[in-house]
Amino acid sequence: MSRIGETLIQIPEGVTFTNNNEVVMVKGPKGQLEFKIPEGIKVEVENNSIAVKRLSDLKTVRQLHGTVRSILNNYVIGTSKGFEKKLEIRGVGYRAKITGKDLVLSIGKSHDVIFAIPEEVTITVEGNTKLSVAGISKEIVGAVAAKIRAFYPPEPYKGKGIRYVDEYVRQKAGKTIAG
Repeated sequence: MSRIGETLIQIPEGVTFTNNNEVVMVKGPKGQLEFKIPEGIKVEVENNSIAVKRLSDLKTVRQLHGTVRSILNNYVIGTSKGFEKKLEIRGVGYRAKITGKDLVLSIGKSHDVIFAIPEEVTITVEGNTKLSVAGISKEIVGAVAAKIRAFYPPEPYKGKGIRYVDEYVRQKAGKTIAG
């Protein structure tokens, strides 16, 4: 039995959940998301909570049980509160700014890195070095934050680069000359 799949999802105020046995739609104050239910999984609404049940005991259906429940839970949280990832840029002269629908990163390369901001997310820059990626889909917010971080991942010698705010980068010792 999947312990995650058996847990009920509470529907908060302002969020509506519609189910037509193939596609589930979650609509809230931040927006709406749709999810196609895989075969072998059944989603039911019982007194203001969502229950995810499996119709058979096949291995693939058991694997999807907890996954579908987690995705639906993220949709409910995303449409009511939203998700946010925070990044910081470290390095002398490194900075970020938003021009139009693009994020422009000056991160020590011969040219500025220009990243087109997807419509599903909003990016804000605070103090030239702090970035905030926000949206209703946890998957898209995480993917955009990872793409931005991938332009210059933190290096282990001086710690320069783009990192998550809560990320710890282990520092390495530089070369030493034996005498």
